[in-house]
Amino acid sequence: MASAGLLAGRIALITGAGSGIGRAVCQVFAREGAAIAAVDLNKDAANTTVQGLTNTSGISHQSFCADVSASGSVSDLIQNVRSAFNGLPTVAVNSAGITQDGFMLKMSEEKFDKVIAVNLKGTFLVNQALCRALVSENVRNASIVNISSISGKAGNLGQANYAASKAGVIGLTKTAAIELAKQGIRVNAVLPGFTVTPMTDAVPDKVKQMVTMLIPMGRMGQPEEIAEACLFLASDRSSYITGVALEVAGGLYA
Repeated sequence: MASAGLLAGRIALITGAGSGIGRAVCQVFAREGAAIAAVDLNKDAANTTVQGLTNTSGISHQSFCADVSASGSVSDLIQNVRSAFNGLPTVAVNSAGITQDGFMLKMSEEKFDKVIAVNLKGTFLVNQALCRALVSENVRNASIVNISSISGKAGNLGQANYAASKAGVIGLTKTAAIELAKQGIRVNAVLPGFTVTPMTDAVPDKVKQMVTMLIPMGRMGQPEEIAEACLFLASDRSSYITGVALEVAGGLYA
């Protein structure tokens, strides 16, 4: 029986797949018929994600370990995924990201560099490696979704490194969209607001309560809500959309 869904027949590469938004994206995309390549620096976490995915007849999902901040690791990843699925991903969501918060005047250069390396450089390296492969093999009708953040639009207290990295993702996305449109590759960004993930679990409750008061919809987002926005941009329902930065933030900073 052929799989059905918005992503039926597609191979989807998801980084940061071991938890939070990345895991939710894997779940939603699998539901819609995609074969999932779940990528995380923590292979056990990626395995756990894969084990919980919908298994439609004839579709297999696999986990991969990669450091998105290292070009060699990313190159190997693309080759390994291609070999495992006998084809290149035509859908990708770059969700790998970290925080190392601190006030700018006290932030170490090491903390700044690490966040930029994972969040911005990592997104660049995956975009570049995958798109090089797609263009080389003349694979068209591909869609890449880069996870930015509402902090990349408005900044955020104690997150000079994170906000800078996510603002960079927006600029990278828009440039990639312009350069790759004629190659049949769409590139868009999603800007989550404050979302219930392991990353925000570390934020003190008092701070989360203060932030929630600023959100017009009066609550934090759920990972599945971000994943559904990614699904729209990944699918052919957004076939004439590229280079956008879609805010999924409950109206925060609208």
